[in-house]
Amino acid sequence: MFTGIIEEMGTVVAIQIEKDNVNFTIQAAFSDQLKVDQSVAHNGCCLTVVDIDKSNLSYVVTAIKETLSVTNLSNWIVGTKVNLERSMLMNGRIDGHIVQGHVDGLATCTNISEENGSWKYDFSHHSKEITVEKGSITINGTSLTVVNSGSESFSVCIIPYTYHNTNFHELKVGDSVNIEFDIIGKYVSKWLLSSKI
Repeated sequence: MFTGIIEEMGTVVAIQIEKDNVNFTIQAAFSDQLKVDQSVAHNGCCLTVVDIDKSNLSYVVTAIKETLSVTNLSNWIVGTKVNLERSMLMNGRIDGHIVQGHVDGLATCTNISEENGSWKYDFSHHSKEITVEKGSITINGTSLTVVNSGSESFSVCIIPYTYHNTNFHELKVGDSVNIEFDIIGKYVSKWLLSSKI
């Protein structure tokens, strides 16, 4: 489980294809603190650490075909900057919201506007899930508040700290991002549909 508060940006330094799987080597400052089998969120996608090179501050994760088909990981190249978050400690504060690291799908950035000290990002998606204004959404692993909400669109605003310390500053119109809808909203939606209220 995660909170959507990004710890650091890692860099993809190697990619190895193995049958339908892809092994990504990520360089990150906290690599020497990881252990094999630990979960780390990469752009919001929970992946398991399978190898660690502490001397080069890097580690390896494997993405299977299913993961590659519903996330933006298949677009990664050597040099890609990735938002990283280790799983949360149960004795800490939840500064963001409850994030599972299970990506629901992709959204496309449709507009970016500088708002005199902050940035507004507009996204479109084709998911059956919904957003609500002032509700939570996870974009590339970052916990954010929805500003405007449509049936297949939403907007978020980014403060300077988030802009500079996540890969939002590299995002361009037309780029795909990983999105995870709020888990509480998904449960409520499913319950309402199943009870036919």
